[in-house]
Amino acid sequence: MTSSFVTVNGVRMHLTEAGAGRPLLLLHGLGANADAMREEIASLARSFRVIAPDLRGHGRSDRPAAYTLADHVQDVLALLDYLGLDRADVMGVSMGSYVAQALAVAAPERVSGLVLVVTKASGLTSSTARYLAEHAAEVAGLTPEQVRLWLGDRMFAPHTPMGVKEAFAELTTEQARAGLTLTPPQLEAANRALEGFDFRRDLPRLHVPTLVVSGRHDVLNPPDAGEEVARLIPGARFEVLENSGHLATLEETAGLTGLVETFLLS
Repeated sequence: MTSSFVTVNGVRMHLTEAGAGRPLLLLHGLGANADAMREEIASLARSFRVIAPDLRGHGRSDRPAAYTLADHVQDVLALLDYLGLDRADVMGVSMGSYVAQALAVAAPERVSGLVLVVTKASGLTSSTARYLAEHAAEVAGLTPEQVRLWLGDRMFAPHTPMGVKEAFAELTTEQARAGLTLTPPQLEAANRALEGFDFRRDLPRLHVPTLVVSGRHDVLNPPDAGEEVARLIPGARFEVLENSGHLATLEETAGLTGLVETFLLS
């Protein structure tokens, strides 16, 4: 697994790569980064050349005060150009799945296959911001760190093993020590970039092989949201991971990567 920096669209972007062969662009979720996806990167690198950027505003990449979903898309296109890739498979998780949808709509010729994990087709805001607003009374008076812990616990399925939760808590602590946790203003900027997106009119025009995966117990993007995406994209395949919440990449890593490999390589 290698780590490097590239500059695209005036933004210094951190890049993690592993494996060889067919390129697979892996896009992380809101507030996360490639470091938080090490297990799936390592697993998928057995079959693909995995390219995992820290999207602008996240991780070790530059964190502008303001940016948009369109900026994310242009960054990804510029990254593909920088790497000399005409096309790539694209897998997006949560926020990354919105970027992946926007990319496929804007430049379908650059996307060989599409994998959308814990996704939705539209939103007035990010799912995290919506969920926190719905539970405002419960989080009133909590510090940002307490809110992060409160939310993290609710993103798991009810019967997720304690070992998985402990590994997530350890990762969260590790990220904080490395300076990778977003500050409240940085998280607000990341949320603002997701305000008001709606792909429902565009998805029926997509003709890209697509796999949509939801977690049965996801409180942020529940299965019916993923099913809507799959229904709108012609020929899309829809799968539900029965033992996952919103953190399917941690809760059922092997099951998820198995689905991805089988779908993209078939």
